[in-house]
Amino acid sequence: MMILVDFPPSVERLLAAGDMKMPFSDTVKYCILGISVTLLLLALGILAWQAFRCCTHTHTEYAQQDTVNSELLYSDGKSTAAGNFSGSPSTQEVDVGMEVRRLSRCLSLTSLPSTISCQTDGDMLEQANIRKQVDGSLRFSIYYDQLQSRLVVTVLEVEGLVEQSQTRSLQPFVKLRLMKEGSNGGDLEGCTDEEGEGTSPVLWTVLQEWQTRIVKGSCNPLFGDQFSCVLSEGAQELQHICLRMEVRDFDKFSRPTVLGEVRVPIGQLNISYPLEQQEDLQTPQKDLVGEALLSLKFLPTSQRLEVGLLKVRTVLTEICSGAAMYARISVQCNQCKLRYQKTSAVARRMVTVFNEVLMFSLPELPLEQCKISVSLYETIMTRKSTKRLIGQLTVGKEKSFEDKHWSLMMSSVRQPIAKWHGLLI
Repeated sequence: MMILVDFPPSVERLLAAGDMKMPFSDTVKYCILGISVTLLLLALGILAWQAFRCCTHTHTEYAQQDTVNSELLYSDGKSTAAGNFSGSPSTQEVDVGMEVRRLSRCLSLTSLPSTISCQTDGDMLEQANIRKQVDGSLRFSIYYDQLQSRLVVTVLEVEGLVEQSQTRSLQPFVKLRLMKEGSNGGDLEGCTDEEGEGTSPVLWTVLQEWQTRIVKGSCNPLFGDQFSCVLSEGAQELQHICLRMEVRDFDKFSRPTVLGEVRVPIGQLNISYPLEQQEDLQTPQKDLVGEALLSLKFLPTSQRLEVGLLKVRTVLTEICSGAAMYARISVQCNQCKLRYQKTSAVARRMVTVFNEVLMFSLPELPLEQCKISVSLYETIMTRKSTKRLIGQLTVGKEKSFEDKHWSLMMSSVRQPIAKWHGLLI
């Protein structure tokens, strides 16, 4: 049986939809079509322009980089040939990206060590003789009272400091160290003088340390702080004493920044009466104050580094019954700073024996950069929260530099390698 179904309403709707026409004239339709084609062509033109601009910008960037490198090399040769002659200053607009690349190139060139001062193998990279601009001067006065054998130092004023940051103001203060020249550190290797000759470094002893008050928000701070100490050997001791004054910028969130220093050889001055001087700030330098016997051992399977502090040799002016010494050792590998560790406090002697080994778990291999820092502090067991920095040493490797101790350790894995290093302050 067949069932017939009638769909007349649907068929009528389809026929009506086919006969529908837009209520616009042909002129309007052609105008809409022309506008659509114009927008399409405009979009294609913009796309082609952006592609062309991207290709030409990449080519120009590489050309500018080559030009910057050639100009840097040309400027180095020109500065060497010109000597002390300089022309009139000029002003020009420089692209930001071009300036950043030029500065990074300059920093990479100037960070290489040129002439190395008295230091150990681990500190050769950090103590490279790099000249930098130091602004400001320090005005002070010195007087030696012969009747009381007392040396009086007065910090008067610092002038001409320059703001280091636009976000915070300067908070300068002066750190003073009265240092006495001692014996030579003949057991250290790799120590050279300023002319590059292999002479024995001078071992200094810190007699006294002082610090002025902090003056906030001033580039020309006035201090007027006075310090004094009694010299046990009298006027004869003045021939071997040097006064080192560092101008620092205090920051409660980080370590103080050394802006510059002034060194005064007291033995070369006539200070039988108050002598007032004003000296320009110079580039800060470090002094040798002791020696430390450090042992390194690398365990590649467990990825561990053993740092052993065996002995520390310093110069003592007087023996204090409550004086003790401890070390703080920190390791930084592949831009990852590990947690620092401390040794136990040991009574301070001329040769202080620790014989302690600290173990550090290293990150993933290979070790492109590793830095071992050892800081020695003196503390008084009978007092609380009193410590004084004695000296610091640094051992390790960089991407383009590796000191001798680290090379010996990596060539003799699983074996402890001991070597003397200088303590600098």
